Amino acid sequence: MEARDPELKKELDATLHARRELGEEYESALVDSFLEKVEQRLDTVVDRRVRRRLAEQQTVLARGTRPRQSADANFGERFGFGIISLILAVPLTSIAVVKADLVGLTVTWLGIVGVNAAHAARGWPWLRRGRGETSDWED
Repeated sequence: MEARDPELKKELDATLHARRELGEEYESALVDSFLEKVEQRLDTVVDRRVRRRLAEQQTVLARGTRPRQSADANFGERFGFGIISLILAVPLTSIAVVKADLVGLTVTWLGIVGVNAAHAARGWPWLRRGRGETSDWED
């Protein structure tokens, strides 16, 4: 197993060595001291990540652009939407055929296709041109 933080590994080794030398009566104090160092290290890492994320957001806001997302970023959302759409299509189709025959079937499937097309079109940047400000509720 490779150590991710060599400093913490050294601290752990020193703590274990001190525990062997000092005995069990100091175990609690040694463990508390080591855990405090781990906590400080975690705070430092989290603080650095938060600052980096805030800087990225401020840069995006200053540029007036939205962060780019990879093609796979919304795959789960699109896939889930498609599955739910197909699941709901079964009873809607049944109801439409029973109530309005071929016309009901056609209207139902045009609606299903329209909703899916509108959902898919959200990711097309050329459709967003000229829309002005975008809301936080979008995407």
